[in-house]
Amino acid sequence: MRNIVKLPAIALLVAAVTGCAVGPDYQAPQSVTNINVSAPYQQAEQVQNWWQAFDDATLNQLITEALAQNRTLAQARYNAERAYAVFSDASNDWLPKGTLDAGYQASKNPSVSNLDDAVVSRGYNSGANLSWDLDLFGKIRRATEAAEANAQQAELLWQDARLQLISQVASTYGDYRGAQMRLVVAEQNLHNLQQSRDIVEARLEAGMASELELSQIDVQLHQVKAAVPVYRTALLTAGATLSALLAQQPGELKLGALPHLPELKQPVALVEGENYLRYRADVAVAERTLAASTAQIGVATADLYPNLSVRGVLGFISGPGLTLNGDTQSWSVAPTLSWQAADLGSVKARIRQAEAGNHIALAQFEQQVLNALNDMQLALNSYNLSREQQLSTEAQWQAANKVLQIARDRYNAGSGDFLSLLDAERELLRARDQLALVQQQSFIRLVGIYRSFGGGIQLI
Repeated sequence: MRNIVKLPAIALLVAAVTGCAVGPDYQAPQSVTNINVSAPYQQAEQVQNWWQAFDDATLNQLITEALAQNRTLAQARYNAERAYAVFSDASNDWLPKGTLDAGYQASKNPSVSNLDDAVVSRGYNSGANLSWDLDLFGKIRRATEAAEANAQQAELLWQDARLQLISQVASTYGDYRGAQMRLVVAEQNLHNLQQSRDIVEARLEAGMASELELSQIDVQLHQVKAAVPVYRTALLTAGATLSALLAQQPGELKLGALPHLPELKQPVALVEGENYLRYRADVAVAERTLAASTAQIGVATADLYPNLSVRGVLGFISGPGLTLNGDTQSWSVAPTLSWQAADLGSVKARIRQAEAGNHIALAQFEQQVLNALNDMQLALNSYNLSREQQLSTEAQWQAANKVLQIARDRYNAGSGDFLSLLDAERELLRARDQLALVQQQSFIRLVGIYRSFGGGIQLI
């Protein structure tokens, strides 16, 4: 009866002792150089569909296929699954473990005694082998905390990989359409130059122009023709990149020949007072790394104290008849107390190593916050400046087109000089190509805003 009374007391004592966990308890940073970082990570609602605001069916199809087929994204997904499996395994370490075993043994002359000469012995054993690490000072608990933080980090990396993939597909799509646009512009410029050349050639036959004028316009023609392979190379490069992102073989990608860059029907806007850092998965990854490194300090510190484990066997041992009853029942209990008392110097060195790793993780988190803020601000400023440049370039192209029409009419009527026509042709070529390039850059920088803000930007 006394033993029965003692059991609950022992259980309560073990529970109380194992409730302790050495090492610091993790507290997430609240600020970094007066920057509020207390808002926990939250995936933006539109992060999975922000590109649909462009209303481009081809872009929608490309991103949908990339999310389903991209191999790098699949690696990130399975890495998250693996990390959660590691966490699941670690979270069970505080529970008793056991195996069910059954065995058979036969031997002849089992000893050197003469009495055992020619003796053959046979026996069976079966039962459960149990083990339990009591985790008196929380080593297993801290290791579980670290494994959980690492699993959460892997999931965040997967989510960030999705955002990066979407952004890369959209940006590369912009490169593809931009190269198409510049190629079309070059072909249109060739057509316009050919018209001007026809005028010069007709005037040459009428004795009103010189061979020098014809040669000068031929220089521009060949210059534009030389740029065409450059645009075609850019088109092939973007196509190859898209094929790789979609896990397609060369030649499978079909995008159509219409050169058009997606545009938003509404401008993007920031919400006053919104903490956009909470949408940044890379900041959340750095925070989870910090949490894991904090838990590792507890793992190392627990080695300063003894570790208590219990091993036991409960089963049956019988002879050839395989009799399982009370007479063949067998059990054993073996508590073990271990302590690295002779190696405390190494234990303390591992604690210092864990603490240094924690300081590194904190510095990395703080730097990641600063990097994220600067990245977001740079994305906004770059897009705004790109829009200003695009508006100015559009006005420049319209003015250059008007100048060319006037110069061509005057030259054809004999009231204008050839150099004015040549300069007008050159300026129009430059303005049209520059406009196509700036439109491409504006689209890519708009995609960069969505990427930098974790998809958390709203349309107004």
